[in-house]
Amino acid sequence: MYYIKWTFYGLLALITFAFFHYVLPQHDIVRVTATEVIRTDFTGWNRRFYAQADSGNIDGTTRDVRLINTVRPNGKVMVYRNEDTGWIWPPYFKFDSSNLQAEAADEISTKSNPTWVKITHYGWRNEFFSIYPNAVSIKPVAGPDVGTGWPWFNTIFLGVLLILLLMVRRIWLQFRERSIDPLLEDAGDSWEAAGDNIAEKRGRLSRWIGSWRSK
Repeated sequence: MYYIKWTFYGLLALITFAFFHYVLPQHDIVRVTATEVIRTDFTGWNRRFYAQADSGNIDGTTRDVRLINTVRPNGKVMVYRNEDTGWIWPPYFKFDSSNLQAEAADEISTKSNPTWVKITHYGWRNEFFSIYPNAVSIKPVAGPDVGTGWPWFNTIFLGVLLILLLMVRRIWLQFRERSIDPLLEDAGDSWEAAGDNIAEKRGRLSRWIGSWRSK
């Protein structure tokens, strides 16, 4: 039972970490090499990792997806999708995918004359399932060594969430101590008293039967 409990807690912590790692914003320093639009057929598996069609359009199982092709300072490539999130989850309220695609196209540069940008995004890249992180914004930077800076939003968000969870836990413990525990204690006392009463009656019955047997 001990190992089952801690295995459950471990899985819960892993799922929570993966959830926030996917939805919280991340920043990459990259060089844009191209932009394109591809026709994508969604499967039941990878559909959940895409947002939706542009606001005002019908979302289906097949549609065009904007992609932004980039190269990182270490030479590794990274491909981002560029989709509206609209009012759905995660709450980035992104409605300007067309504008962002134009900004990305304007930042296209060559290896010999690079222009570096900071792309803010969320999500994961998985080649096997054709999953791409969703670009949220593009900002020019001075060079590849600028760095992405400290993730202040993520730190503040997770800090506030932790404080709220501790407050909820404290409220629950107080409620349990004041309301639930006394009820359970009273119920336990009632069951104990009922058990003593039944045991006493059984004892009387046994003594009565024994008195008849002695005669």
